[in-house]
Amino acid sequence: QVQLVESGGGLAQAGGSLRLSCAASGRSISSFVVSWFRQAPGKEREFAAHIGRNGDSTLYADSVKGRFTISRDNAKNTVYLQMDSLAPEDTAVYYCAAAWPFSGRYYNTGEYGYWGQGTQVTVSS
Repeated sequence: QVQLVESGGGLAQAGGSLRLSCAASGRSISSFVVSWFRQAPGKEREFAAHIGRNGDSTLYADSVKGRFTISRDNAKNTVYLQMDSLAPEDTAVYYCAAAWPFSGRYYNTGEYGYWGQGTQVTVSS
């Protein structure tokens, strides 16, 4: 079992930056692949970014590629999402999710057995 807690959300202006953190407890985060998903009001939860267990592989949704950076510090049991050049369409609740074993379908919410409670990100124009 692993518990995930997101933090770092808040209000940002368009063009600004935020850094989200996903802190794990109960088990080492190094045992899991981790992804960030987001859910805007009235929309389905969508994939944003993914990182492999040792950080050697990362994947991004086209909508965030070049603006968001996912990273992890296994020693601190934490995964991060650096969000730059924010736009109003990035407004959503952001969730981190962990999985192991993992079939490779990083974009599929069903792959992930562990989820945080989410953190709200609001970007004003």
